[in-house]
Amino acid sequence: MLAAVRDRYGGPEVVRVEDVERPTPVGDEVLVRVRAASVNRADLDWLRPVPAFTRLFVGLRRPRGRRLGLDMAGIVEAVGPEVTRFAPGDRVFADLYPYGHGAFAEYACAPERAFASVPDGVEIEQAATLPHSATLAVQGLRLRDGRTPQAGDRVLIDGASGNVGPFAVQIAKARGAEVTAVCSAAKIELVRSLGADHVIDYAQTDYTATGERYDWILAAESHHPILRIRRALRPHGVYITLGGTARSLLGSLLLGPVISRATSRWMGLLFWWRPFQIEDVATVTELVASGTVTPIIDRRFPLAEVAEALRYVDEGRAAGKVVITIQVESAVPS
Repeated sequence: MLAAVRDRYGGPEVVRVEDVERPTPVGDEVLVRVRAASVNRADLDWLRPVPAFTRLFVGLRRPRGRRLGLDMAGIVEAVGPEVTRFAPGDRVFADLYPYGHGAFAEYACAPERAFASVPDGVEIEQAATLPHSATLAVQGLRLRDGRTPQAGDRVLIDGASGNVGPFAVQIAKARGAEVTAVCSAAKIELVRSLGADHVIDYAQTDYTATGERYDWILAAESHHPILRIRRALRPHGVYITLGGTARSLLGSLLLGPVISRATSRWMGLLFWWRPFQIEDVATVTELVASGTVTPIIDRRFPLAEVAEALRYVDEGRAAGKVVITIQVESAVPS
């Protein structure tokens, strides 16, 4: 089978597609013929890796794992003898982060618990966009104690046009929030089409300096010091960040707990993230199946062009999700 692999750290240029041995499912494993996969910022972090200290866990000089890709959706091809929930022909999807990656391939094999059924009303390509980004959006709009934005709350989504942001905007709107979205000028119309009540061009306006206050700020990509973000929060407001510059992340890691204890505001990183948590997956798929949330697909690339797809996202050009379409008969580029 064909699969995207890498043998060293770097950017998209280290990725290649080659012929590898197709796995055979044993025990409780499920072999899936991948029909679509989607690119996440986390895939790029895995390439480099980011943050740098993660090399302690994934390999100091070179990566221990060659496989690439988190999010996939496809058709069950074969199952191991201990599988009870799936049969050949079933439509499934998964976030393969806990299982060694491998979504950018013609086939993916993982334990049965890695997969969920694609519900009726959700297309395979749509399902491929959901496991990582949409789940992050749900969890980023919920504190560890279960608190979420309420109807009438003022919610700001920083990084509203990328992987997580479009899902977060739509989910917050579905809950009745007044949503302000932060993005680049080129993506303002897209974000407005998602239902955002207000849109800020980050190149023109620093939302932390406008005097506006919010009940909830979710930063898919944070580029502001946490003390400045604190000024943009109402009393009892929440700020959660998923990623961003090293400075902003360090501030959230070190100062977030201090601010949270010393004031009525909660600020910090999404430490309670759980990949592909089944309750959140169900929430997301119900929203998509009902038409309340629509996955935004910017571009599609064939498996042979996976490096170009990663580069497209890495350069910040993607407005929404980038999907890798996979045909078993695809060939390695010459």
